[in-house]
Amino acid sequence: MYDDEDLADIREAREEWETESRDPAVDAHGERKERFATVSNLEIDDLYTPEDVADLDYEEDLGFPGEEPYTRGPYPTMYRGRTWTMRQFAGFGTAEETNERFHYLIENGQTGLSTAFDMPSLMGKDSDDPLSDGEVGKEGVAVDTLRDMEILFDGIDVGEVSTSFTINPSAPVIFAMYVALADRKGVPREQLRGTFQNDMLKEFIAQKEWVIPPEPSLDLVTDTVEFAIDETPGIYPISVSGYHIREAGSTAIQELAFTLADGFAYVEDAAERGMVADVVAPQLSFFFNSHNSIFEEVAKFRAARRVYANVMDEWYGAEADAAKRLKFHTQTAGQSLTAQQPLNNIVRVTIQALAGVLGGTQSLHTNSFDEALALPGEEAVRVALRTQQIIAEESGAADSVDPLAGSFMVESLTDEVEEKTMAYLEEIREMGDGSVRDGVLEGIEQGYFHREIQEASYEYQERVEEGEEVVVGVNKYAVEDDPDTDLLHVDEETQERQLARLAEVKAERDDEAVEAALDSLDEAIENGENVMPVLVDAVKTYATMGEIMDVFERHYGAYREKIGLAS
Repeated sequence: MYDDEDLADIREAREEWETESRDPAVDAHGERKERFATVSNLEIDDLYTPEDVADLDYEEDLGFPGEEPYTRGPYPTMYRGRTWTMRQFAGFGTAEETNERFHYLIENGQTGLSTAFDMPSLMGKDSDDPLSDGEVGKEGVAVDTLRDMEILFDGIDVGEVSTSFTINPSAPVIFAMYVALADRKGVPREQLRGTFQNDMLKEFIAQKEWVIPPEPSLDLVTDTVEFAIDETPGIYPISVSGYHIREAGSTAIQELAFTLADGFAYVEDAAERGMVADVVAPQLSFFFNSHNSIFEEVAKFRAARRVYANVMDEWYGAEADAAKRLKFHTQTAGQSLTAQQPLNNIVRVTIQALAGVLGGTQSLHTNSFDEALALPGEEAVRVALRTQQIIAEESGAADSVDPLAGSFMVESLTDEVEEKTMAYLEEIREMGDGSVRDGVLEGIEQGYFHREIQEASYEYQERVEEGEEVVVGVNKYAVEDDPDTDLLHVDEETQERQLARLAEVKAERDDEAVEAALDSLDEAIENGENVMPVLVDAVKTYATMGEIMDVFERHYGAYREKIGLAS
């Protein structure tokens, strides 16, 4: 973008500035610290100039919003047309309690629902399973049967609202329940809109929630993709999730690289069933974390779109714009929230949300200030939602399509993130002998991802312990007595109420129909058929989550992670 003569002049001028202005100021007053770096430990220079982006090709690397390589955004007008979808994670106790929270959020201006499930539901266990005791409704809503789903969405038009479901091993069952609910309500399946997280590769890499081993888990995910393409085109059957990789302690670059690798693995697995990239890729959505280093996060989001567009084109032969246009949801960093001085979290969340907006996210969840202590209370949820609304309506951040484009610092960081991300992707591809999917599976088997994340997490914590990384209110500016915060408590009677409903459903349902449906599922698995149509039929008989997941576990066995892997 600059010719050699211009760059030489800028270089000379910079050297003069360093000698005459910067160095005397540093000698006289020093700097705040010896080294400046992002949360991920990318070093930040004191000044960026055109020299730092000398190799930038405007058309190839930036282009225009809504056009390849989508660095500047997936759509031409971005938030000038409409703002991002505002989603607040909601789910606790019974379906009735979460339904009440859904209505509260909609009344306060939320534009999309986001559902959190309790641990038994996440792990495919029923509330009356001995392993569920004490966990029912504690960290999300309990869903055992279609009856719970019917109550969860009582008074909500599922043909109008977009709903996100944060669930993984048992995601196909919840997907089937949502489709069955629409059928019961008379809503055409093609009208359903929303996203199922359903990213099992990420589970084996970072979040560690699973039932069956990686390869059959991947097959089951591909079943949902195939079903969604045919039956529910408005639903994203996978949200390829870097969020949990980052929460496990990865760097921003590891988050991006491992997430994109998972996405490409799903594309490759679908290709084995004859689904081409131009059909599969538009059904994928992505989910990223937004942490405190605002410019690193913006660079990560911009690099994500560019890497994805280029790889889908060059490695997978994608031709359709929709197959090369990466779209993503963002959530602010739960890992960054502190139990100490919890109101400080409002500021952290604001910075992280702003990074998501400046980076061009399609939907956004802002964490509540009390989440380091408990599930979010109503006031905390409202403040989190208002944070998004103030950014959208008052800050001006949504007025320009790509407001930080052309910043020497941001463009330089974007290039650096892209380069390091591609190095990881090539390494993973090499592990799979040319297949990203096989590389991801091999990396899971060998503990590669675990080691990479563990090392990054250790190094970050070491910087915190040494005071190099400041956490306000924790290792600096701490106070002895924090103000009391009103917290949400899930009462112990929640489990009793859920168990009573489950017992009632089991007493009223047709046991022969349930048994026949489970036999049909068993047969579909045995024959290698897509199980989703059978799952929809099964949940309509009020077969339970646990009964269905037990069928899969009998076929494939329970997965046990290898431990103590050598580096």
